[in-house]
Order: sequence, then C-alpha cells, then structure tokens
Amino acid sequence: MKNKTTHRLGLALSLALFAPLAQAADLDGSAFNALWAVPFAGMLLSIAIMPLAAPRIWHHHFGKIAAGWALAFLLPFAAIQGLGATGGVLAHALLAEYLPFIILLTALFTSAGGIYVRGNLHGSPLLNTGLMAIGAVLASFMGTTGASMLMVRPLIRANDNRKHVAHVLVFFIFIVSNAGGSLTPLGDPPLFLGFLKGVDFFWTVKHIFPETLFLLGSLLAIFFVIDSYWYRKEGVLPQDPTPDSARFGLEGAINLLPLAAVMGLVLMSGIWKPGISFNIAGTEVELQALVRDALLIVVTLVSLTITPRAVREKNQFSWAPMQEVAKLFIGIFLTMIPVLAMLKAGEQGAFAAVARAVTGADGQPLPWAYFWFSGVLSSFLDNAPTYLVFFNLAGGDPQVLMTTLAPTLAAISAGSVFMGANTYIGNAPNFMVKAIAEDRGIRMPSFFGYMAWSGAVLIPLFVVMTFIWFR
Repeated sequence: MKNKTTHRLGLALSLALFAPLAQAADLDGSAFNALWAVPFAGMLLSIAIMPLAAPRIWHHHFGKIAAGWALAFLLPFAAIQGLGATGGVLAHALLAEYLPFIILLTALFTSAGGIYVRGNLHGSPLLNTGLMAIGAVLASFMGTTGASMLMVRPLIRANDNRKHVAHVLVFFIFIVSNAGGSLTPLGDPPLFLGFLKGVDFFWTVKHIFPETLFLLGSLLAIFFVIDSYWYRKEGVLPQDPTPDSARFGLEGAINLLPLAAVMGLVLMSGIWKPGISFNIAGTEVELQALVRDALLIVVTLVSLTITPRAVREKNQFSWAPMQEVAKLFIGIFLTMIPVLAMLKAGEQGAFAAVARAVTGADGQPLPWAYFWFSGVLSSFLDNAPTYLVFFNLAGGDPQVLMTTLAPTLAAISAGSVFMGANTYIGNAPNFMVKAIAEDRGIRMPSFFGYMAWSGAVLIPLFVVMTFIWFR
C-alpha cells in the first residue's frame, strides 16, 4: 500500500512539474528586460578575460564557471516562471539545440581525427595558402566544422618547425572555419536552416558567389603577404619535430566513409520529411532528427572502431578540445536563451531598436543593415538562430526572400556566415581550432587579441563589401 501511495505521489508531482512544459519552449521575449542578458554577457566576459587574468583558475574550473552563469539565468527564471517552465526551456535547449550540435561536432571531430596526412609538408607561405584554399573549397561540401577538423592537423604539423604560427591559425579560422562554408546549405548551419525553411539548395551559390570569391581571394592574398614576411624574418628551425615520411599519402583514409556518412545524414534530415514527431518533455522532436542523431552516434563509434590506434597517436588525437567546447557551449546555449527571445520579439522586445534599425522609412528592409546586424550578432550569438531571427524579421516567406527581397536574404546569409569569424565563439569550429592548437602547445591570441585580428583584417573587407553589394 505504501509503495502504491508513493508511486501516486511521485506521479502527481511529475505531472505538476512537467504539465506546463508544452508551452515553455516558446518564450515571450517581450516579457524580458535587458537585465536578463547579464548572464550571457558574464559568460562572454569570462571566456574573454579569465584565461588572461586567472589562467590557472580558468584552466581547472572553466566548466564550473560556465555552469555558474547558466544557473545565474535558470535560478531566477525558475523563481519567477516556476519549475515547469524552467524544465521546458532546459529540455528545449538540450534536445532541440545543444545535443544535436554536440553530437554532430563529435562525429566530425572523431572521423576527421582518424585521418592522418603524411608526406613532405613544410609550412611555407605557398603551402599554407594552398592548404587553406583546399579547406575553403571543402567547407561548402563537408561543412566548416568537417573541413576544419580535417585540415587543421596537417596545417599545424606542417608549421611545427616555425616560431610564429598563431597568425596561420587565425587566418585558417577566417577562411576555412567560416568564409569557405558560404555556398551551400551543407557549408554552415545558418544556410542549412534556410534550406529547411524552403530556400533552394543552390540559391546561395547563385547569389553570394561574387562576395564569397572576393572575401576568400582577399584573405588568401593578405595571408600570403603576412606569412611571407614572417617566413623570411624567422626562417625555420634546423630540425623538424615531425620529420618527413617517405611519400605523401593518407593513413586512416577509411574515415572518409564516416565523414561522407555525416554529410549524407545531415542532408537527409533536411530532405526526408516523414511528418512524424515526438513530444519529449514539451519539445517536439522530429523523427528525422532522432534518426540523424542516433546514426551520427553510430558513425562516431564506427570511426573509433575502424581507426588503428597508431593513426590517432600520430595525429596527437585528444578529447580535450571536444570536452572544452562541450562544457563552454552548454553555458553559451543556456544563457543566450533570453537574448534570442528578446530579439525575436522585435518591436515588442527590449532590443526593439534592432528591428527599427534594419527597416527603412518606406517600410522596406535595408540590406546593409541586415548584413551588419545579423553579422555582428552572429559574432557573439550562435549564428544559426541569429540567421532565423533576421530571416523572420524580413518576413519569413522564402519565396519572397528568394525573389523580391533577394538582396536582403543575401545580406542575412553573408552576414551570418562571414561575420561568424569575428570572434572565437561566432562559429563552433573557431573555438575547436583554437582548442586543438592550444592542445598542441601553440599560444593562440586571447579573446580580445583575436578580435584585434578580425577588426584589422575582416572589418575593412566587410565595409568594402557593403559599398559594393549591400547598399
């Protein structure tokens, strides 16, 4: 009898807690004031300042610090909205956003980490520029994350007998981890979301190819000049820490199959629409998303199984970069919930000035404003939901946006993808490249140091692009 009573009490408590979850995922951004952005600002400032101000504390406790900022949002929210609404928000962030994000990154990180490029790789300016150009082409077909994870290790190894290497990784982030993914929905998450909303697969390559070519060509040229300067000034070390092997080739090339499977699963989840979904803790999860994520986990396990241990050892494969990304991005995903909700509220939200700034006096959208606002916010928020915010702000009708408002959609697409390079957190592979480089002993620029690079190199190029294409 006691067990039955306990069971009924537990069931009643569960219903009381989770009954409101179905309504919890969609937040009313107009109900928030700007103070709700403080945890997100604190998260960003912690990433920016603590590695410099308190490196030992940050290195050992960055996961706890990220959790602390997440609780700084969740606890006041629970006190005001209740446990049910908080559980719904948390479930939505985990099931609809964070877990698919981490599962995809892990699959790409694992598969690419099982491919070792051997051969005569010497980090000359010409070779480095060539590797980045190849990575940029790959990025639009296998995603910026996939291309970054595949190309960053051979690039680091090619330059391991040089003194000044950080600038190589900075430009790699600019070129491969961001700009290169601008031509297809497979390239970068914002474009994939546009594809899911009804934007044609080849629309982007038709409408922002000149902008992409200009940006990539300019960045490759600037990099070649800077790298040539340092190469001539420093020379190379007399002994290469990783001597050349007898011939060029790929070890662990079998992992090209898991990489192809990842690309196929991502594309499948956008094309296959069975119309079946499941309500999990108040969050609608579609069947194709569940199938994709489950198979991505299988792909990860397969990659680990089929890759000889020696190949990963040669690649100096480590889980530390993936762990760092997973811990920090859970804090980012949770603390940015109210920020995105306020942006989505448009004129009724705390950031109504943004909605007014992107609209002209005649009520028509201003392409230059969409380019800069979607871009600047993508530099600090996840660029995928930021793209959706401005996509909907411009009307949300893909047929209209692809035709009558094509300049506006081009501006949103370019801003969301290109300006993800402005900070380490603008796009997931940025932080992963930084983490992998630091794991190899490379001293990367600080958060603000990296922004100094992007401010000096990228912002002037974006200004030129504005006057040519987004006026």
